[in-house]
Amino acid sequence: MARPLLLIAAGGTGGHMFPAQALAEAMLAKGWRVTLSTDARGARYTGAFPAAVRIEEVAAATFARGGLLAKAGVPFRIAAGVRAAIAALRTDPPAVVVGFGGYPTIPALAAATWLKLPRMIHEQNGVLGRVNRLFAPRVDAVACGTWPTELPAGVAGTAIGNPVRAAVLARAGAPYIPPGDARTSLLVIGGSQGARVLSDIVPAALAALAPALKARLHVAHQARPEDLARVTAAYAAAGIAAEVLPFFEDVPRRLAEAQLVISRAGASSVADIAVVGRPAILIPFAAATADHQSANARALAEAGAAIVVGESGLDPATLSGHVAAILGNPETARAMAAAALGCGRPDATEGLVAMVEALSQKAMR
Repeated sequence: MARPLLLIAAGGTGGHMFPAQALAEAMLAKGWRVTLSTDARGARYTGAFPAAVRIEEVAAATFARGGLLAKAGVPFRIAAGVRAAIAALRTDPPAVVVGFGGYPTIPALAAATWLKLPRMIHEQNGVLGRVNRLFAPRVDAVACGTWPTELPAGVAGTAIGNPVRAAVLARAGAPYIPPGDARTSLLVIGGSQGARVLSDIVPAALAALAPALKARLHVAHQARPEDLARVTAAYAAAGIAAEVLPFFEDVPRRLAEAQLVISRAGASSVADIAVVGRPAILIPFAAATADHQSANARALAEAGAAIVVGESGLDPATLSGHVAAILGNPETARAMAAAALGCGRPDATEGLVAMVEALSQKAMR
C-alpha cells in the first residue's frame, strides 16, 4: 500500500515555515510522504527541513507588493498556479492538504477545494491572516496557534498551540540559570528578517546600563544586513560584547543559554520562548495586520512571563529600565522564566498531527 501524502502549503516567512517544518518532521516519522509548496522567499527557510521533504516552488502572487501593473497581473498568476496545482493533485492526490498562511498557499488550497480533497489550515496568530481568513469557511478544520483567535462567524477553531521545530523541542524546559555575577546572555531577535526598530533602540538602551552589568553582558543580536555595521559599531562603542548577524541558524541553543530575550511578538518567536521558558521583553510590530502581534504577546504578558512595550512607547531609557529590572533581580528573572514555561505548548505538534490523521481517516470512511 502506498504511503499517504501530506501536502503542506506555507508562505515565505519564518512564522509560516517553522510550524510547517515541525509538522513535516512529525509526519515523516509516522511514515507519510511530505511535499512542501512555497515561494522563493519560503524556500530560503527549507535548509533545515528533512531531506525527504519534496519542495515545490510556486510563483509568488500578492497584491501587497509591486506597482499597478504587477497588481493587475496577480489574478492571472494565481489562476495559472491553481490550474497547475489541480493537475499535480490529480496526478498524486494528497491524503490531506494543510495551509499555514501566506499568498503562496492559495494554489494548493484552492486546488484542494476544487477537487474536494481533505484540507485544513493552521493560523499562528491571534488574528487570521488574509489568506487563512479567505479559506477558513472552505476547509474541513481550523487549527489555532494563539488562543483566543478571532474567527469568521460560523467557523469553529481548535486550540492546539504553535508547533515548534524539533531543535526547539529538544530544548524544552532547559534549566534556567538566573542572572548573577557570571556572563549574562541576552538574545535580540526581530523575526525572520530582523527589525529596524530593535537595531535603533537596543544598543543605546544597553549602553545606558550600569557598568558592572554591561561588563557581564554578551549580546546576540539579529539585524538586517544593511544595519549590521552600525549595530556592531554601537555595541563596540559601548564596550559590550556582541555578535550581530542577519540570521541565527542556532536560535534554539541561544534561547536555552539566554538569561533574557528581547523580541518581536511573532507567533513562532513567542512559541519558542514559551517552550524553552525564558523571560522576555516583547515589542509587537506596530504595522502588523490587525495588530496581531499584540494578541500573540497577551498570554505571556498576563502570565507575568514577559513585559510588552509598544513601539510608540519604546525609547532607550524605557527599554534600559526594563532590562535592568529583570537582569538586576535574579528572583524576578527566575519567576518570569517559570511563567513562560507554564505558557508553553510542547504538545502542539502532536495536536496538529492528530488533526491531520483524523481528517485523513474521516475521508477514507
